[in-house]
Amino acid sequence: MSKTFKVRVNGQHELTVDPSAGSLLEAMEAAGIETRFHCRDGFCGACRTKVTSGDIDYINEPLAIVRPGECLACCCIPASDLDIDH
Repeated sequence: MSKTFKVRVNGQHELTVDPSAGSLLEAMEAAGIETRFHCRDGFCGACRTKVTSGDIDYINEPLAIVRPGECLACCCIPASDLDIDH
C-alpha cells in the first residue's frame, strides 16, 4: 500500500495525494483545481508552483529553471504533506 500525503493548495483546497498515482499536476486536475501547464515534461516551467512547506520528489528532472522554494507540478510528486501556492 502506498503512502498518501495531504496537499493544501492556495490555503483553500486540501487534497489527499497518492504519489504512485501520478504527478502533483494530475492530482490537482483530478480535484478540479485550475492549473497552468503546457508541456507536462518539465521543459517549459508554466506549472511553476511555490512550495511553502513540505518536500517533493521529481519523477524526472525538470529542464526549466526552478528556483529554491518552487517546483514544477507536472513532473513532481509529494514526498511529505505539502502547502503550495499555485
